[in-house]
Amino acid sequence: MLDRKIYQMYKEGCDVSVFLRDQQRWIEDAQIIGIEGDVVTIRYEMDEDYENSSWEEFVRLESIGAVSRKLACVPRGNTEINVSEDCPEAEQIYPRRQDQE
Repeated sequence: MLDRKIYQMYKEGCDVSVFLRDQQRWIEDAQIIGIEGDVVTIRYEMDEDYENSSWEEFVRLESIGAVSRKLACVPRGNTEINVSEDCPEAEQIYPRRQDQE
């Protein structure tokens, strides 16, 4: 089941987080760039001491304990988050009537 999910995320090309069971660590914001047999190629970037480094790791399929992807994100800081009432009335699923306000 996990191998099918990994293959699906590989085909979609989305950013994923991968938990390596044998190393007990997460690789975050990575991309699965290849699958060959039971070897998965993962590419990710790290920021350390003002240096960007790009890494590729070859991981055995049996070493992967979990794979997840980010569904949504919210910006940090003091920003106003849009809610459904802020959408134009034509785009609302259940438009509010004027007398309800």
